[in-house]
Amino acid sequence: MHISVSSTALGLSAIFVALAAALPGSSAHLDKRYTEQRNGISYNVFEHAGTGAKLSFVNNSGICETTSGVNQYSGYISVGSDMNMFFWFFEARENPTTAPLAAWFNGGPGCSSMIGLFQENGPCQFYNGSSTPSLNPYSFNNFANMLYIDQPVGVGFSYGNDTVDSTVSAAPQVWALLQSFYAQFPQYESRDFGIFSESYGGHYGPEFASYIQQQNADISASNTSGEHINLVAVGINNGWFDSKMQYKAYIDYSANNSYNQILSPSQYSKYMNTYESDCAPAVDDCYSSGSGDSCSSAQDTCSLYIEEAIIQSGDFDPYDVRQPSDDPYPPSQYSSYLADKSVQDAIGAQSQYQECPNDAYQKFSKTGDNTRSFLATLSDVVQSGVTVLVWAGDADWICNYMGVLAVANSVSFDGSDDFKAKELQPYTVNGKETGKYKTVNNLTYLQVYAAGHEVPYYQPETALQVFIQTMQKKGISST
Repeated sequence: MHISVSSTALGLSAIFVALAAALPGSSAHLDKRYTEQRNGISYNVFEHAGTGAKLSFVNNSGICETTSGVNQYSGYISVGSDMNMFFWFFEARENPTTAPLAAWFNGGPGCSSMIGLFQENGPCQFYNGSSTPSLNPYSFNNFANMLYIDQPVGVGFSYGNDTVDSTVSAAPQVWALLQSFYAQFPQYESRDFGIFSESYGGHYGPEFASYIQQQNADISASNTSGEHINLVAVGINNGWFDSKMQYKAYIDYSANNSYNQILSPSQYSKYMNTYESDCAPAVDDCYSSGSGDSCSSAQDTCSLYIEEAIIQSGDFDPYDVRQPSDDPYPPSQYSSYLADKSVQDAIGAQSQYQECPNDAYQKFSKTGDNTRSFLATLSDVVQSGVTVLVWAGDADWICNYMGVLAVANSVSFDGSDDFKAKELQPYTVNGKETGKYKTVNNLTYLQVYAAGHEVPYYQPETALQVFIQTMQKKGISST
């Protein structure tokens, strides 16, 4: 059931009444809606009787999105006992009552999605060294209603009991958050939904999509309760999907990229020998055994002898090889902005901002999650018919385009042979070539020129066009 409401047109109490009426099988006396003060912040609270979830949020904070008439909500959704996951939602700037819904997840593992919001594709960015943000004309919410999620708990502004130690254990909490979001905002139920992510999103994207599909099947079979999520698109830029292919790509890219020759021919041979003798066998052991110890050991081996060794061998930023190692890019003024108490209060934050806390990363490392391949899961998602885009900025080293292309060429689906054999062709935006790509059926690969790890920061116009085309459930095409 759909209901379109605007907090600028209706009082908050009227919104709550309308939403209560829209919830299938619910009545006002079962769900609870009230306001509460917490540490000086006034929250609108929704307790969903069906799931026991609690959603506490502030509306229209005036932070970041200042376009007239565009609503925003930020705050917390409980995904378990003392598990408070921070979200920030922005309506679409155009046609919000009919626009699709998309969720953005940054990687890490254990990095905040505020990175994507403020540095990449959100409604505002920090331009020309400014300490305050300005509107981003290429924001993804130009087209879609956007939901930015800090996960797992303990990352960004999320706080509380963190039980997540792997991609697989993260997925149910993300699904629970989405279910709570739909319960509070049922007008977004049945809208087309997309997952967009980067970096460790090569793990997150396929697994979150697969878990949603599994839950949808269980809901259809009456094996579980919840809202069916109409997943139509998955987009992952500079993703970490498969260790065996992508550790090798570190060596290939370091010797053969067009920006910065990091390895000489003799160094290339040395590292390739190390890869074959130490890294690849360790990864194979992880893949065959699946044990946490073997996968964690493989990560240690490949990181020490390949990843860290190459990084330390040259003066370059692994997220943009055109930059020196002591000048990471893009600039990070946004983190200082989010440390401001007045900003935190305005958006309903209850904890100090942590961009990429080490605790979350270490939990994933101990289970060897980094080494595990999500290629098979990605293949299943593609085979299911969801529109999938894997893309990469070609100045990024850490999840470089050579490795991402190797992964794309290895996806198993009905069009696999045609995809692998197909040549790349120019991709243009308003007649300007900004990359090269190929599409077969519902799978697309795109290499973006002159872009580092955070592609939308470097090529915002290209990123927005690619996002829109993918959310429209079609392969990308030049304009």
